[in-house]
Amino acid sequence: MSTTACVRATDHELEYRGFRFVARTATTGAAATEPLVIIGGSSQYRHSWMRYERQLLEHTSMVTLDLPGYGDSDHLPAEHGPDFLVGAVHHTIGALSLGPVNLFGGCFGSPIALRLAHDHPRAVRRLMLTALTAELTPEAVARVHHWSRMWDAGQFGELADAMVGEFMSPAHLPVKRRRIVERHMRHTMATRDQRALAQDFTHRERLLAHSWHLTHPTVTAPALLIAGEHDTFTPPARGREVARAIGGRFTTVKEADHLLHLERDTELADLMVHFFTDRPLDSLPYLNPVEHPGAASAVHRSSTRTGG
Repeated sequence: MSTTACVRATDHELEYRGFRFVARTATTGAAATEPLVIIGGSSQYRHSWMRYERQLLEHTSMVTLDLPGYGDSDHLPAEHGPDFLVGAVHHTIGALSLGPVNLFGGCFGSPIALRLAHDHPRAVRRLMLTALTAELTPEAVARVHHWSRMWDAGQFGELADAMVGEFMSPAHLPVKRRRIVERHMRHTMATRDQRALAQDFTHRERLLAHSWHLTHPTVTAPALLIAGEHDTFTPPARGREVARAIGGRFTTVKEADHLLHLERDTELADLMVHFFTDRPLDSLPYLNPVEHPGAASAVHRSSTRTGG
């Protein structure tokens, strides 16, 4: 970002169905593409994406969220699931008069973003999703139960170790900034205050109480799904399945795993700029080949309809 660019950032207190929540807008006035709404993962809040502003605000405005139940927003009981959170994001788009937006979802935010694009196609201009799976596997459900038991026992240090161990790939796989990110994650998870820990607990209850994934998602916006090439928590093959289902493109980021937003933040911001401004992706050095897994499915569906 130019040193002369002035970032104008504002927190907006909004309300959806009786629950107060916070949206942060940041802009320098650049508008090469539609506003970018970011829905982060379970431990990512509206300030977690400020490191991305240096690159993104040269091209667009950014909106980040503390949705109900997260960050500085009101507590949200676990009975409220993905449909409620989708409604809160859609309410934000209308309340802030954003118009059609570019939408980014990361990890936990990805099924929310996908459902928003499915339910409200006119609200989404382009869709980018990271670390998305078609469904929670039995192994993932078992991990969440295990983490909850550790939380109940007050084993917060052990819980931090367990979660970092699951999020990060085995040590023999090449991952950028591995040691720095690992130290950061252990410190962050082991030092969460009581409010954040209570939110974590309710978040895990919410994950287990609801179905997060659409059986037959339909998306009209151009879509790109990505994963770290060494992601063992949400393996790339599962993201490829979703890309095939919605007719989107798919690729993996080199030398990254589930925490690619921390390991390769500069590259991820650059990829956002390329995708959300319709620039080519095929020659970006940090990406493996861009795939079109939905193309074969589309041809098959077409030939089936025509009797081919």
